[in-house]
Amino acid sequence: MPQKKNNSAAMSPGERVRSTYGVNRSITGEYDAALAARCVNGTFVGRADGDITVFRGIPFAKPPVGGLRWKRPAPVEPDSGVYEAYFNGKSPIQTEWHTEQASYYPQGEDCLYLNVWVNRACDVKDKTVMVFLHGGAYGWGGTADPLYDGANFVRANPDIVLVTVAYRTGLMGFVDLSYFAGGEEYPDAPNLGLLDQIEALRWVRGNIRSFGGDPGNVTIFGESAGGGSVSLLPLIPEAKGLFRRVIAESGSVALTFSKKECREFTRRLMKESGIRSMKMLSALTESQLRSLNEKLNIYNNYPQRDGRLIPEDPYTPYENGTTADVDMLIGTNADEMNYWVSEIGGIVPYRFSIPVKFENDYRTLSRVAKRRVDLFMKLQKGQKSHSIWAMSEFYDEMMFRLPAVKQASEHAKNGGKAFMYYWTQPSTNSFCDACHAVELAYVFGNLDETIYTGERGDEKLCRTVMEMWTSFARTGDPSVEGLEWLPYETENRFTMELCTEPKLRKDILPEQRALLTPLLRYKINPSYATLDYNVPFVRKTAGIIALGVTSAIALGISAYKFLKSE
Repeated sequence: MPQKKNNSAAMSPGERVRSTYGVNRSITGEYDAALAARCVNGTFVGRADGDITVFRGIPFAKPPVGGLRWKRPAPVEPDSGVYEAYFNGKSPIQTEWHTEQASYYPQGEDCLYLNVWVNRACDVKDKTVMVFLHGGAYGWGGTADPLYDGANFVRANPDIVLVTVAYRTGLMGFVDLSYFAGGEEYPDAPNLGLLDQIEALRWVRGNIRSFGGDPGNVTIFGESAGGGSVSLLPLIPEAKGLFRRVIAESGSVALTFSKKECREFTRRLMKESGIRSMKMLSALTESQLRSLNEKLNIYNNYPQRDGRLIPEDPYTPYENGTTADVDMLIGTNADEMNYWVSEIGGIVPYRFSIPVKFENDYRTLSRVAKRRVDLFMKLQKGQKSHSIWAMSEFYDEMMFRLPAVKQASEHAKNGGKAFMYYWTQPSTNSFCDACHAVELAYVFGNLDETIYTGERGDEKLCRTVMEMWTSFARTGDPSVEGLEWLPYETENRFTMELCTEPKLRKDILPEQRALLTPLLRYKINPSYATLDYNVPFVRKTAGIIALGVTSAIALGISAYKFLKSE
């Protein structure tokens, strides 16, 4: 079947992504065996892109529909059929959003599919396997996002087999149903997305040799929610042995919720649906579920620290050496929070929103903890004590950098090998700087995908980062020629700064780390479903607005009297 042609430059992002949609069908006639891979659930025939063969939309689990809705994924069944692998599987159910390009692709419950890229020009046997888990706050994302296209990646690294995986998100992937009548039959619902990822890794272990990959040398990597996922999977016993290394970009075990925090999403689900029983909830159509998810998507849950799949303290397995058999590369970006300036509509709404979040979190702290935060604010050079940029840096630390540092520190102290990076290469988008997700175009070699970088990124840095990531996947050492990357440990805290001229540094931002690390016990996270707006900033702002309105009214009355007197 010929590939669809489109003039992507003339299309909107949504039109561009939707134009790639198609349905994979069975093949009953002849096919090119050089483009085929025999798997347990069928023979899949991919498409050639020069020396690259790409297989899209391979199912790795039974469709989670009907009786499998909100159930843990079921393994695929053996199948001797031959099938096209030309098109991405549907995106998980989510709200369309401009920075989540996969959200524009057709969506559905039947979304458990993966893609594979292989470079046929390389005859290396037992190629290193890298499996990517997308981000999206556990409520968005999918394999159709052009940012995650793997052709450039495997073209530059021909001895790598690249896999990208979709998993259930939002209402379908992370919801606590235990408060519904009959909810006890759905104990896995709060963490289904993670279980989907594990099932995908099982499929990879059983089938990747058909693509030339080595099932004994698998690295999982991901960004944001994907970085959180690859940090959590080493804690889960049933994921043991499915991968050897992890690369966590801007995500850690801190991106989780308590059972109490997850309850708010369930409460809102009950209110929006008017439903209290699983029997009625399970009877909803996919269209009704999509409508509900759209109303609830901004209140998404993160994986639940349920004490079953994920410990109530997710750092514990790193502290007791449970994760020591996994090599880890982990890092964050210098200005993570700046990503949300554009996400919430620009600098004006950001100026009003981040103080509300900050004051909600601040008032939960003890007096000693508040003093630490006050000292931290004063450290922010050139900024007022409580400016939005000082608050942004506070969340850069509390939600991203310090959890990554703690995760790497505990891993290294207890027998594991860890490497740390700190990304400072900026975006050219307004107010973004080195924001969340800016490194993705570099990692995949897709510099034309400028949604986060603003302009096409630096070619040399792109090549270096790809070489570092793949070197780590192959050998457990991300060092490249001319740049020795020493392991992270708590004495020197070696950290690779990634910018136009990468360099190895010691202990980045030590004062901030010393001040705020004790506050990690508060588990400050991105949850804003239960924010209280009765905080000083809102009262002060409301007072200023009221004063302005009163003044305007008074001025209008005075002007009216003056004109009348004339």
